Amino acid sequence: MSFTRAIGFCTWLMLSITLNAQENVTGFWQPQAALNYDVSPTYGHNFSIAYRSFFLRDEDFNFRSRQLDLVHFSKLVIKENQSVALGIQYRFRDIFEDASNELRLTQQFNFTYRPITIRYGHRFRSEQRITTNLTTHRFRYRFAIDFPLKGQKLNLGEPYFAGSAEQLLSVAKGESSQYDFRLSGQIGWQLEKGFKFQMGVEYRFEEYTAPEIQHVIFLLTSVQLSI
Repeated sequence: MSFTRAIGFCTWLMLSITLNAQENVTGFWQPQAALNYDVSPTYGHNFSIAYRSFFLRDEDFNFRSRQLDLVHFSKLVIKENQSVALGIQYRFRDIFEDASNELRLTQQFNFTYRPITIRYGHRFRSEQRITTNLTTHRFRYRFAIDFPLKGQKLNLGEPYFAGSAEQLLSVAKGESSQYDFRLSGQIGWQLEKGFKFQMGVEYRFEEYTAPEIQHVIFLLTSVQLSI
């Protein structure tokens, strides 16, 4: 478990340095629950719900609700390691603060391969984020890895690591283009067949081409059930 402790130490160090060195830092806590349901070997659904709340805003530590997301994806496997998916998401904001709700449509292509123990993944997404006054088109590329932390095969009750790096471009009529970058690391456990629990941290550099970069930290927890 030395690798797990190393990840925990790096996470703590990153949080400490960031929170003490940056004034323009926002922190969120985001728990999520997801259900995967396979209709056939090549077609399935994913349903998830995620809640997001502030724990740091304007240099003030205080928990306050921000939004609730309901998400559905339909996935079609086109090859053993390739799939396409369509998604729809509704984000509730107006029940927590004075902000517009959002409807999001997503188109996705995913490609994975596992040469030995580590699995590598490439994900391409295009999104349309629709609010009352604006439609934003966003283009995303994510590179991800995951691997067991004990041995070469993941067994029940054993931990694994999942990490990713993602680049995003957002464009909208009458608005300047926005470039974001996200880096995440999580430790997960395969607790039972089809049931996983994960926890970790995501660090976001938002509008990193602007004069002042916005730093965003996410504390993530999630459960996932596959049936």
